[in-house]
Amino acid sequence: MNLVVVSNRVARVKANEPMTGGLAAALLPVVEKSGAIWVGSSGRVRDGATKDAFADIEPLGEGAIALLDLPAAHYGGYYEGFANSALWPALHSRSDLIRVSLDDYRSYREVNAFMARALLRFRKPDSAFWIQDYHFLALGEELRKLGVTQPIGFFLHTPWPSRDVMNGVPNHRELIEAMLAYDLIGFQTENDCQNFASYLKSDLGLKIENNVVTSRHGTSRLAAFPIGIDVDAFAANAARAISHPEVVRLRKSVDDKRLVIGVDRVDYSKGLVNRIKAFDRMLAINPSLSRTVSLLQIATPSRGAIEAYEALQTELSRVVTEVNGRHGEVDWTPIRYLSKGFSQTMLAGFYRTAQVGLVTPLHDGMNLVAKEYVAAQNPVDPGVLVLSKFAGAANELDTALLVNPHDVDGMARALSMALTMPAPERRLRWEAMMKKLRNGTIEQWSSSFIAALEQTRTAEPVQYCDFPKRKAAADLTVH
Repeated sequence: MNLVVVSNRVARVKANEPMTGGLAAALLPVVEKSGAIWVGSSGRVRDGATKDAFADIEPLGEGAIALLDLPAAHYGGYYEGFANSALWPALHSRSDLIRVSLDDYRSYREVNAFMARALLRFRKPDSAFWIQDYHFLALGEELRKLGVTQPIGFFLHTPWPSRDVMNGVPNHRELIEAMLAYDLIGFQTENDCQNFASYLKSDLGLKIENNVVTSRHGTSRLAAFPIGIDVDAFAANAARAISHPEVVRLRKSVDDKRLVIGVDRVDYSKGLVNRIKAFDRMLAINPSLSRTVSLLQIATPSRGAIEAYEALQTELSRVVTEVNGRHGEVDWTPIRYLSKGFSQTMLAGFYRTAQVGLVTPLHDGMNLVAKEYVAAQNPVDPGVLVLSKFAGAANELDTALLVNPHDVDGMARALSMALTMPAPERRLRWEAMMKKLRNGTIEQWSSSFIAALEQTRTAEPVQYCDFPKRKAAADLTVH
């Protein structure tokens, strides 16, 4: 199979440079090892007079990346408009933040059609297309319009919300009907898969049997594929990174104090304000922790041109300043807030240095930071993961301290528990999570999706949406 992977963002391997996001970090090893061609935006735009849309094609391990200049006339409406001011808030169950126009939707469809035309140069008789994420929900239909008959699969890295929330997206029916041009539609969790199926049944009146739906496009199979990481590689990187100069500086600055770490893009789905308030609350109800612990919050700015993100950035700065002003001392800053990104190597070292990983999104498809934090730990003296129960990762990492990110007091108590947890319990919880991570690596994720995509062209029905239910770890789960 000649695999063509498509996403809005494409990652390059550059030492000591920040990774551009969870999706990019996840796809990088897949392309490097599979020999796929990875097509995505160059980050530049072009006017309609430019004939060759591709800015660059370069090798990436066994595969290659192709960078495409998107059309200037439609980029704003596609990216900042419909994708990130309509779909992103809806997919994260924030209908109140939808701000979009009909022109934005038209631009979104134009860019999807533009990408489809560009992909034809990579089509071969044995090609299969693997489309990634909410930027390209309609790309499969656009490829079919151009006569592409090869298998086309789609994977959504975000959650898929309830049908009532999706009904708040303008042109939702037309868009979701277009998605049924995909042979395989993959989600992070079974719940996401079931929410999508509920929409198809209730709003489109379609029947689903063995998780296969038939529409005017043909048949589409629905599946849950929880994404993973390269566990052993990340663990080895973390062990090496402990001697990185930046990591050594961090350890020296912490001295004998404990460190809590959070790593996120600045996004309203990440629960950052409540997280800062929970750290504040922990210090208020446990005065003995004063001067003994600091929170390192790495918060990379994103989508600053969108009003909701600009407002969030302002609120975060205000809350951090207030907490530091209330609790800080001349020789101790409770919260270290950094608005910049770091390379995967440095992050791995930071994770290994921190005694607590704080991952508290209000809603997240998976959240690979949670998995990376666990993989980075010292097996002899591992840290504790405090994890939102609304992250997809909570389905697997059920021996973390699971919290409700809307409950500030509850998160404060979980933080206190994490900071005082004895080593035997920390090791027991960590070992259970590592076992889960090794049973669901990034390689297993990609190979299972590709195998399922190949099976869509067979006559045999395949049972999907069978992601295992989370089981209570009776003696480990904290309530």
